[in-house]
Amino acid sequence: MVPSVREDFNNKFTAEHYEQYVEDLSASYPDALQFRIAETPIFIGKEFKVKILSACEYIVDVITDKDFAKKSKNAIPADCNVPEQTAFPEFIAFDFGICQDEEGNYNPQLIEMQGFPTLFAFQMVQDLTARKYFNIPDNYSAYLNGFDKTTYLSLLKEIIVGKHAPENVILLEVLPHQQKTRIDFCYTEEYLGIKTVCITELIKEGNQLFYILNGVKTRVERIYNRIIFDDLQKQSEDIQEKGKILLENLDVEWVPHPNWFYLLSKYTLPFLNHPAIPQTWFLNALFSIPEDLENYVLKPLFSFSGQGVIIDVTPEDITDIKDPENWILQRKVKYAEIIKTPDAPAKAEIRVFYCWKEGALRPVATCNLARLSKGKMIGVRYNKDHDWVGGTIAYFEE
Repeated sequence: MVPSVREDFNNKFTAEHYEQYVEDLSASYPDALQFRIAETPIFIGKEFKVKILSACEYIVDVITDKDFAKKSKNAIPADCNVPEQTAFPEFIAFDFGICQDEEGNYNPQLIEMQGFPTLFAFQMVQDLTARKYFNIPDNYSAYLNGFDKTTYLSLLKEIIVGKHAPENVILLEVLPHQQKTRIDFCYTEEYLGIKTVCITELIKEGNQLFYILNGVKTRVERIYNRIIFDDLQKQSEDIQEKGKILLENLDVEWVPHPNWFYLLSKYTLPFLNHPAIPQTWFLNALFSIPEDLENYVLKPLFSFSGQGVIIDVTPEDITDIKDPENWILQRKVKYAEIIKTPDAPAKAEIRVFYCWKEGALRPVATCNLARLSKGKMIGVRYNKDHDWVGGTIAYFEE
């Protein structure tokens, strides 16, 4: 996005350095990197950075408003409502597409948000590794608000581990060794000293949870939650049955509490009004079907990773939906083909990480991940036949 930096990067790029870069990213944990790594980072100038952070801060204003709890009271499906909800989400991720308006101006547009963790640990590694093999200008950083690796990692430890011994804190997931994001679990263990535990491995005694650590039954006092209920509900009956313990009153701390996955999600979009946020309606609140339906996308509220999204919407798609209260209609955005590559230009999406520590009035932007695409959708699964696409990181001009 910064022409001079992009030109310099592309001119100095070599396939050999890229191969070394990818090998280095997974060298410590062979076979754990299960998604494609893009050949390039994204370079964001100061002006665009301000636009993204301004939109994020507007959303934070909405979240911290006293009326937000009332607006979002129906956001959590009845079979996913976990007791002892916390007052705030420790983590929020905001996904912005780099888009182009009718006048040709480049602007961020919010695609989704989630009150849920993402690849917090792996992105530290990606930053360090990219700087080893590529020419990243000194005045560009993957971190925001003055954070660096040391202060960012310190904040993650404070929020995730807190005052507990690391052995009493677990990263909880469904079949973690089968997840495409498991390389992040590996680096989370390395950096934070906590263990990754499958929901099937939990032992419940009364209202307390335990797991086996080095042959010893060990108390779980705090859970770094990576379970998405939509994923849990697609598992075998025995795993789903095991997962029901999450709905009980447990003597355990959540970070973040599972309810925030729904409270800050697509469900929040219809309540937002900002130039960087596409107009969105709950489908059951739609008075009439827009005549220019080709400019809209239909999304189920309770799914993830782009599953169930209808891009080329027809009136029949809308009228056929039996539960319109669980769907949104969102105005499409035009992703800009802005990242120059050796063949076709790529589209880009940036996920900004916000962290909210106990006692703070607001969360703070800390780091990011990014994704490049040449397909119809951004996710890595939709770009299998392309290069210069996949997971990457954005560098912001300081």
